[in-house]
Amino acid sequence: MGLLYLVALCISIFGMAMLDRRFTLFFWRDAPRAFVTLLVGVVFFLIWDIVGIDTGVFFRGETSFMTGIQIAPELPLEEVFFLTLLCYLTMNLLAGTRLIVDRRASRREGGAS
Repeated sequence: MGLLYLVALCISIFGMAMLDRRFTLFFWRDAPRAFVTLLVGVVFFLIWDIVGIDTGVFFRGETSFMTGIQIAPELPLEEVFFLTLLCYLTMNLLAGTRLIVDRRASRREGGAS
């Protein structure tokens, strides 16, 4: 039971990767740039978490769904996977929105002729 949350996060990240591949959104469009962008986002939010933990704003909740492994005091392993999913989802949403807007604009231009 202690791996359930981590497994759910991994399945969700895999789903993001499949959407990314299907619609060529983020990694499948430009993998090196996507990797750097994702890394910067995850590191930014990890620093944010560490500052929040240090100031007493954030703390680790207890649940039987988590592994119990901490990478720092009050910072569970699952947080890294959650932040990866959050950043990947955001970039896929941004790229997907841009794709939809571009396609609608090209249809309008093609229909106006």
